[in-house]
Amino acid sequence: MANLVAIVGRPNVGKSTLFNRLTKTRQAIVSDTAGTTRDRQYGKCDWNGREFSVVDTGGWVVKSDDIFEEEIRKQVIIATEEADIVLFMVDVQTGVTDWDEDVAQILRRTKLPVIVVVNKVDNNNQQYSAAEFYKLGLGDPICISSVSGSGTGDLLDIVVSKLKSDTDEILEEGIPRFAVVGRPNAGKSSLINAFIGENRNIVTEIAGTTRDSIYTRYDKFGFDFYLVDTAGIRRKNKVTEDLEFYSVMRSIRAIENSDVCILMLDATRGIEAQDINIFQLIQKNNKSLVVVVNKWDLVEDKSQEVIKTFEDAIHNRMAPFTDFPIIFASALTKQRIFKVLETAKEVYLNRKVKIGTTKLNEVLLPLIEAYPPPSIKGKYIKIKYCSQLPNTQIPSFVFYANLPQYIKETYRRFLENKIRENWTLTGCPINIFIRHK
Repeated sequence: MANLVAIVGRPNVGKSTLFNRLTKTRQAIVSDTAGTTRDRQYGKCDWNGREFSVVDTGGWVVKSDDIFEEEIRKQVIIATEEADIVLFMVDVQTGVTDWDEDVAQILRRTKLPVIVVVNKVDNNNQQYSAAEFYKLGLGDPICISSVSGSGTGDLLDIVVSKLKSDTDEILEEGIPRFAVVGRPNAGKSSLINAFIGENRNIVTEIAGTTRDSIYTRYDKFGFDFYLVDTAGIRRKNKVTEDLEFYSVMRSIRAIENSDVCILMLDATRGIEAQDINIFQLIQKNNKSLVVVVNKWDLVEDKSQEVIKTFEDAIHNRMAPFTDFPIIFASALTKQRIFKVLETAKEVYLNRKVKIGTTKLNEVLLPLIEAYPPPSIKGKYIKIKYCSQLPNTQIPSFVFYANLPQYIKETYRRFLENKIRENWTLTGCPINIFIRHK
């Protein structure tokens, strides 16, 4: 079970800098202007062999000068409800502010491990100043400098020591796990109810704690799968449903624990930025994808032209990965919901496709010869041989070349497209590796 660590704190304390350091990326934009991070950032961190997810809450842009408006309170409450550990960031240079005390008050009420992270501690004198954060009542403050990285190793040791143990669920092997994800009001709950509704035939429900995923076994009409349902879909929450952050936190849980993601879009609203965020989470986690355009019963003009326009818009927004099925359905009228299950099952089986090395070379080498990688600095790049790697989570292919370092991303995409043209891998991500011959 993936652990989720949320970084909370007021604007400009260095949350994004710490996020970039933990995830070894430059994903979050760093600037001296308070409130730069408006979107939630999500990434993976690996420390001493333990992997966990990190969320930079960001987005606390308060228009007025009122301290601690409702939005911030909601953000902190969501972080405490959804995460396994909260890193509460404060700034040694400004000391304890009213905002910090308000956040601490919420965090003290939770049963979660909370670590007070005192940032911008660049010298020994500042370490003495950090003692004032004991008054927040959240245990020992950990001093770090997210810019230089000092203290982050000690912080990660503490985080890893507080992570929940990776207990495996008692799930049968070889049965696909489907997660229904999407932004609020896209019809996720309706689709889940349509699947397992009144005449449901649930074999088992294996639940962890309230923040873990629940697996509902569905065995009916020839379909057998686990529905990955984050506890929140069932639990009435104190947090208002329409909060963007809430749906991202919930989606992370469901996506990480699934094989195939059923991404719900709202036909009446089209494709929005929030849908793209969730699509990117699915891609980052290498999960298979089925897109369901829900509420199709509310669309008056259902002509082929409208369908084509809709499909093109979805593919354009989600490019370069466009090889996934799109189903126009209605969870309310149950129109095409079995088509959704059939397609999800097919997409799951596509992950398991095995292509023989001889066949792969027979088909791909002539195509590579006809369109070789462009030469760089007068050096010709030759791909001699390719094969599929065994025992991988998703289909992974390795191409052996004389100068692998010069093969650009565009050519990798060309190779991926040729594989997809010749073998059915719809909805399934694939890995392309170029190695030295």
